Amino acid sequence: MISEQDVLKVLESVSGPDGKTPLPQTGAIAGLSVKDSKVYLSIAVDPAQAAAMESMRVAAEKAVRGISGVANALVSLTAEKPPAAANAAPAAAPSSPRSIGLPGVERIIAVASGKGGVGKSTTTVNLALSLAALGWRIGILDLDIFGPSLPRLLGLNGAPESEGRMIRPLQAYGVKAMSIGFMVAEEDAMIWRGPMVMAAVQQLLRDVAWGELDCLVIDMPPGTGDAQLTLAQTVPLAGAVIVSTPQDLALIDARRGVAMFNKVDIPILGVVENMSYFVCPHCGGRSDIFAHGGAHAEAEKMGVPFLGEIPLTMSIREHADSGKPIVVTDPQGPYAVAYRAIAEQVKAALEKGRARQAPKIVIG
Repeated sequence: MISEQDVLKVLESVSGPDGKTPLPQTGAIAGLSVKDSKVYLSIAVDPAQAAAMESMRVAAEKAVRGISGVANALVSLTAEKPPAAANAAPAAAPSSPRSIGLPGVERIIAVASGKGGVGKSTTTVNLALSLAALGWRIGILDLDIFGPSLPRLLGLNGAPESEGRMIRPLQAYGVKAMSIGFMVAEEDAMIWRGPMVMAAVQQLLRDVAWGELDCLVIDMPPGTGDAQLTLAQTVPLAGAVIVSTPQDLALIDARRGVAMFNKVDIPILGVVENMSYFVCPHCGGRSDIFAHGGAHAEAEKMGVPFLGEIPLTMSIREHADSGKPIVVTDPQGPYAVAYRAIAEQVKAALEKGRARQAPKIVIG
């Protein structure tokens, strides 16, 4: 059984940010977690020194992977602003992290929602598979650290293999996939603070061997927190798709999601109204359980494209739970057609767009 003390002991051989003091003695370890045979470590560094600290990160990862019984190690740098000295003049605003840039990945888009429970992950998977059906080489990255659902949605339960420091994504239905859920048991709770979340996000972005992709589709966690900010700071997003149900409570949070992406200068590709209406499988009658048309009206009000409606149906839910997405199992059915129509609009918008640099974000 590997303990945190085992990890800290081996890290004594790694010099910390000052190049001299053993890493565990520097106070730079922002988070350490050991799950079975997997180790997750984040090291806090001055944002201005992030590039220079890469060799320290690599040395720490190599040391941890050398521990007997460690199957995998994720070691990342997390940018933390150093505390200001008393009575010191206000410090200059820290520079934002460098754009990671993913070699071979032509475009990166985020699928987001202001709140949980609106079917964002199911929408992500069916959208990504629909883009693949349109001829694009697609990858899906699940950035929901606390509630990863990609393994269940794609019916994948294997562990990714490593090639040196790079992690090979798993594959299903012709797309590549990566999630923290491939590295921890489904029932394990991820009890991590902000720095660990940010470090894991950076690791999943930087150290996955995606190969050549036309588009990487990122399933965002709900809300507008650490993961969203880290993503916006570190990769040049080509755009974002917002998923919402039609009800007023969900639309309030959808507005926040749109506002967040607008503030960091990321284009809104459009809004999807999920669970738009319910059709009874027995009588065929329609019920607007969460109201109807709210997301469409909100998209028009905000001046962003409305991509389409996806109904609330048992078949979409059943196929999602079984790891057999409906766009694959029933590609000519009405629900697959609806997802494909959304994918066609997203693809057309991305093909018209230009490559973007990651925005500079300064937090006062």
